[in-house]
Amino acid sequence: MFEQLTEKLESVFKKLTGRGLLNEQAVKEAAKEIRMALLEADVNYKVARQFIADVEARAVGQEVIKSIQPGQQVVKIVYDEMTRLLGDKHTPLLQAPIPPTVVMLVGLHGSGKTTLAGKLSRLLKNRGRHPMLVAADIHRPAAKKQLEILAKSLNMPFYTSDNDAVSICLEAIRVAKEKLYDYVILDTAGRLQIDDELMAELVDLKTKTKPTEVIFVADAMTGQEAVNVATVFNERIGLTGVCLTKLDGDARGGAALSIKAALNVPIKFVGVGEKLDAIEEFHPDRMASRILGMGDIVTLVEKASQAVDLEKAKKLEQKLAKLEFTFEDFLEQLKQIKKMGPIESILEMIPGMGSKLKGLPVDDKALPRIEAIINSMTLAERRNPDIIDGSRRKRIARGSGTSVQDVNALLKQFVQMQKMVKQFSRFGFKGMPKVNW
Repeated sequence: MFEQLTEKLESVFKKLTGRGLLNEQAVKEAAKEIRMALLEADVNYKVARQFIADVEARAVGQEVIKSIQPGQQVVKIVYDEMTRLLGDKHTPLLQAPIPPTVVMLVGLHGSGKTTLAGKLSRLLKNRGRHPMLVAADIHRPAAKKQLEILAKSLNMPFYTSDNDAVSICLEAIRVAKEKLYDYVILDTAGRLQIDDELMAELVDLKTKTKPTEVIFVADAMTGQEAVNVATVFNERIGLTGVCLTKLDGDARGGAALSIKAALNVPIKFVGVGEKLDAIEEFHPDRMASRILGMGDIVTLVEKASQAVDLEKAKKLEQKLAKLEFTFEDFLEQLKQIKKMGPIESILEMIPGMGSKLKGLPVDDKALPRIEAIINSMTLAERRNPDIIDGSRRKRIARGSGTSVQDVNALLKQFVQMQKMVKQFSRFGFKGMPKVNW
């Protein structure tokens, strides 16, 4: 995520290292490079120009605090301004005073509206809400069927009919009131490009359904074009929020950095993967931290708290204290890590890891391979890997569809992990700080 921009900004900050004063010339040189980095990231040129002006105004003449390098001080200024640019503070999904809350999703074809509808409903359901999905796209072939399949996979209430879009939505809202659903998510029609027919339908739909939220769904990978399209939608329909999809594949970051300033509409959600759990609420400060290569430890802890089974974690702590860590425990930990999302995105949230990952192969297929190897072991082998001789290694490799070399590598890594556990035990697990999820 934003690899190109992060790398260039880090390079700018390194050049400032060792200076005793942030003089005007040094700041202007850094600002010029930051502006170029933003423009190459496809950030709107007006947004980039104003951003640089604000950074220069704050940075010029600031004396370097003892023990803090000039580069670090500029990072703080850039971080503050970037947080402000992205929206300053988190803006949660609005809630209607009288249920149901109607959320209308709008955008062009291919932006990810239907998938977002499924992701959003899942997120709300996990928070104790009772959402209903509504297929209101009467133009795209199989659009209704696509959302219906998604709804079934999520065990989510679903509504559509053969009527026009407005009738479908009004009837769905009536049904939601009767069945006490508190959110109605409208998946509306899109087009390959903006046209008057589409806008007229969406304006009519908004007027008659009176949604609490009108969220524009933008493909982050289209960069500045996403901002241009969103601007037209906002002028014609009136938006209350934005969701940036496919952010995990966006190496530049132009849409994320431009859209709030261009529209004065908050970014509320970001899509960070294809799976239905790959959605995050948007926090400007956390996103600024990621862009600057500082990680996002708060989101990482939140993901961990959702994925980790507290009872199992306590049992593991007891086993570690007794030096009883086995392949069964290792397998359980792998399953919980997989729930948190792609390995690369998890590592990027750890401060300082982003730059270290550059050029290193981060293989998400490694986890299923390790899982297959462990599953091919007998119960006795998992609990006592020392009994795994040559013939057993061949059998495990055949059973897991891997090679003997893969099995050997895993066994070697596991031995190293056990040694690490023993080293921790010397200091006593009782003295280790506990993490309260």
